[in-house]
Amino acid sequence: MPDTAKDTAQDWSATTEADLALIQRIIPHRYPFLLIDRLRDIRVGEAATGIKNVTFNEPHFQGHFPGAPIMPGVTIIEAMAQTAAVLVGLTLDLVDRNPLVYFMAIDKARFRRKVVPGDVLELKVTVKRGSSRIWKFEGVATVGTEIAAEAEFMAMIDLNGRD
Repeated sequence: MPDTAKDTAQDWSATTEADLALIQRIIPHRYPFLLIDRLRDIRVGEAATGIKNVTFNEPHFQGHFPGAPIMPGVTIIEAMAQTAAVLVGLTLDLVDRNPLVYFMAIDKARFRRKVVPGDVLELKVTVKRGSSRIWKFEGVATVGTEIAAEAEFMAMIDLNGRD
């Protein structure tokens, strides 16, 4: 009997971009918690850049802050993590396999610039260490040439949490 997982494996190593449709095939996040619109500059197993078009219509702006909307720092780090999860999904061929990704640690988080509606947030994520389940990343979020936030974070990939 053939090994279906092996027979259907796809090599994503030449992938350099991911649109919204591919992102949604890899990570389970949906509105209002899907915080990336696309990925570019993907180097499978190494690095990627997530793109987030920040709009006033996002639900967190109603309360953070009325009259002076600012994207919460934790959502910027979450957007970095979602970028990293797509990168890992391509690296490990997890497309259409419904993986869950859990934060294990966030270190050295720094916030340098406000992110506001109208900004295009670029989330540059680099793999520091990776295995089949545990990954460590370095992330830098920029708006134009200005650093908005940076952090190191660790995550665990779980394929058994969903069917």
